[in-house]
Amino acid sequence: MTIKPAQSGRRRKSLAGAAALLAALVRWTTPLLFLPVSVLIFFAGLFDVLDGEVARTTHRTSPRGDFLDHVLDRYADVVLVLGFAVSGFANPIVALLALVSLLLTSYMGTQAQAVGLGRAYAGLLSRADRLVVLAVVAFLEFDLSLPWPWAPSEPWARFHLAGVAFTVIDVALAYFVIAGQWTAIARALRVYRALPPSGPA
Repeated sequence: MTIKPAQSGRRRKSLAGAAALLAALVRWTTPLLFLPVSVLIFFAGLFDVLDGEVARTTHRTSPRGDFLDHVLDRYADVVLVLGFAVSGFANPIVALLALVSLLLTSYMGTQAQAVGLGRAYAGLLSRADRLVVLAVVAFLEFDLSLPWPWAPSEPWARFHLAGVAFTVIDVALAYFVIAGQWTAIARALRVYRALPPSGPA
């Protein structure tokens, strides 16, 4: 049975949706759920990259398929960050700022395409980059939440610096804020400089 690109895209995004749901459930269950979260995000990212390469090499891309893929990507980005925000292992304000930065990064990339310059992928925070980061920090949070022999009653799930408690997920989201804004601004400047100056009114 042949799987159509649109169906494959929806299945890949359903992995991200399942990961977001499990991450949210951590709040009411156990941080051990971060292990399947990490696995689901890893495979979502892997299939995303592989499907994109296959579509390009076999010339099976189409404007409709490309549009649908980007729409599903943005929804996947939103639900993943929201899942981590609800988990209880992320500062909700940092998560909100990270989400804004991710959406701005993607917007600048597609806006370059809209003005005829082609999709902009350059920067510190591509979609593949952030999926890798989220998969890694989900695994680290799972690992740090285990009751190790030297910390059986208070696992290393949270760290403290200058009286501020934070998790590895907070660190990743803070990186998304900084790298996302850097990438969005860099893309905006690159597109602006590439456009011809406006003529006289």
